Amino acid sequence: MAGNTGVAGSSVSSRLLAILDCFDPAHTELTLTEIAARSGLPLSTARRLIVELTNWNGLERLVDNRYRIGINLWRIGVLAPRQRDLREAALPLMHDLCAATGETVQVVVLDGLEALCVEKVAAETAVRTATEVGGRLPLNATAVGKCLLAFSPRDLLLHVLEAGLQRQTGYTIVQPGRLTRQLRQVRSSGVAYSHEEMTLGAVSVAAPILSGGILKGAIGIVVRAPGRVDSLAAAVKTASLSIGRTVS
Repeated sequence: MAGNTGVAGSSVSSRLLAILDCFDPAHTELTLTEIAARSGLPLSTARRLIVELTNWNGLERLVDNRYRIGINLWRIGVLAPRQRDLREAALPLMHDLCAATGETVQVVVLDGLEALCVEKVAAETAVRTATEVGGRLPLNATAVGKCLLAFSPRDLLLHVLEAGLQRQTGYTIVQPGRLTRQLRQVRSSGVAYSHEEMTLGAVSVAAPILSGGILKGAIGIVVRAPGRVDSLAAAVKTASLSIGRTVS
């Protein structure tokens, strides 16, 4: 949620961004009142800016007077080169992994102190995961997040520890020393695991996507607990290496 941008002196652009920042995978459709509350804007200001965004097709007004992200924002968003190139390189291998395992495959990139899901492929019978495309995941509680932490500069880990390790389940690693030791193993083996640390009933294995030694993202498979994710490690690592050779 954007902060209180209704204070005097905030720019028009900051208010527009506050409105757009109200939408996320858990809030894809919002009323005017909900947008005003989540953005911290006065109702009249929110209404005026929503009209402008709707006229531009940045927002779409539904028949029940709720709003959702419009086609123009989607059109601009898909132009982002990092996500687009990574998705295009990863999708064929993601579909292969999904078809071979019948499980959920996801690719993430680093976004601040979180992992941002840029693509997800799931079989109908696959375990339900905690995120969708565009959703964010904690770095310490997910296999893909641990890959990003392990293969990023140490400053990232220090910032994450500074912000505090949030507990998602009773299995989440929230001890800095324990997490640091596990990341050392991830760097050594090239794979990371999460055992019900993000969602009870789900375990995962992931590998970093590296291109020319530069971290581009991570790919992971999520299965039902107590699935033997170690048996999928080789397949995930092979997929990550193939994507890394393709992505620019």
